[in-house]
Amino acid sequence: MSIEIDTCPLEISDQDILEAMKSIPGYLDITTQDFKEVYILAYRQALERIKHSVRAGDIMTRSVISVKPDTPLEEVAEILSKNGISGVPVTDLEERILGMISEKDFLINMGVKKTGSFMTIIAQCLQNKGCLALPIRRQKAENIMTSPVVTVTEDTSAYEISSILTEKNINRVPVVNRENKLAGIITRTDIVKSSCSIGY
Repeated sequence: MSIEIDTCPLEISDQDILEAMKSIPGYLDITTQDFKEVYILAYRQALERIKHSVRAGDIMTRSVISVKPDTPLEEVAEILSKNGISGVPVTDLEERILGMISEKDFLINMGVKKTGSFMTIIAQCLQNKGCLALPIRRQKAENIMTSPVVTVTEDTSAYEISSILTEKNINRVPVVNRENKLAGIITRTDIVKSSCSIGY
């Protein structure tokens, strides 16, 4: 066998392996190198199994704050501020997801480029001697929400969700049930917490 062993999370020495082999009763017809490679392969297999064992349903926030398409942006901003969150799903009366609205959507519709930050908006407000939010003050959630929305199911693994968040450059993803209705939401923080708990 010939495999890379530098990805092993714990460097084990030949002496470690010899001691381990001595603790196994009976005769072992295996070299320390074979033993180490088997260990690494088993570790990788276990890691893959664990990575896919945590599902969206295990880590999602079930009590989701959402808004309706006709919710005024002034109210949406207040909801985000009061709850210390940066985005909410927009749902219809039957809790089916129509879109997502986040701080980024506010910034973009206030004229800040996609790469802009909160300080960009402050700088522009100061330069223009006015508030850039005023032009969208009378608008509603449906006017600036992002749609369609990437969703996952409760069975989607945390590992897959992590890839989706990275590929789509988003910070949260709604979880839908079998009726395609909002069941929860997962953020990057949820993924990090689950990753730390299982050690990958």
